[in-house]
Amino acid sequence: QLQLVEFGGGLVQAGGSLRLSCVASGRSISYSSLAWFRQPPGKEREFVAAIATSPSRTGYADTVKGRFTISRDNPKNTAYLQMDSLKPEDTAVYYCAADSRFNYGGSSIDAYRDWGQGTQVTVSS
Repeated sequence: QLQLVEFGGGLVQAGGSLRLSCVASGRSISYSSLAWFRQPPGKEREFVAAIATSPSRTGYADTVKGRFTISRDNPKNTAYLQMDSLKPEDTAVYYCAADSRFNYGGSSIDAYRDWGQGTQVTVSS
C-alpha cells in the first residue's frame, strides 16, 4: 500500500514562494499518475496540478497556471509543487494524490485512490 506524506506548508506573505514535497513509501511511484489538490476554508477540494508517469505531460488549474509547477523525482519517490507569486486566495490545505491505474489521472478526484493527510498553506495579504 502506498503512503503519501506532504511537507513544506506554512505561512507566507503574498507574492512569496513555497515548495511542497510529497514523499511516498510502501511502493514506487514510478508507474503512478500524481497530482496536487487543495481545499480552501469552507470550500470543496479542488484540482491544482497533475503530472503523468512521463513527466513531460502536466496539467494545471487555470487559477494557478503560470505560477505553480508540478514535478516528480522517481528515484526519490517524491513529487513537488513549486508555488510562486502566491496570493491570499491560494490559502488552503494542500493534498498529494497518486494512482497506478492511469498514466495520467488529470483533474478528476475520482482518478486518485491514494491520498496524503494534507499540509496547510496560508498566504497573508
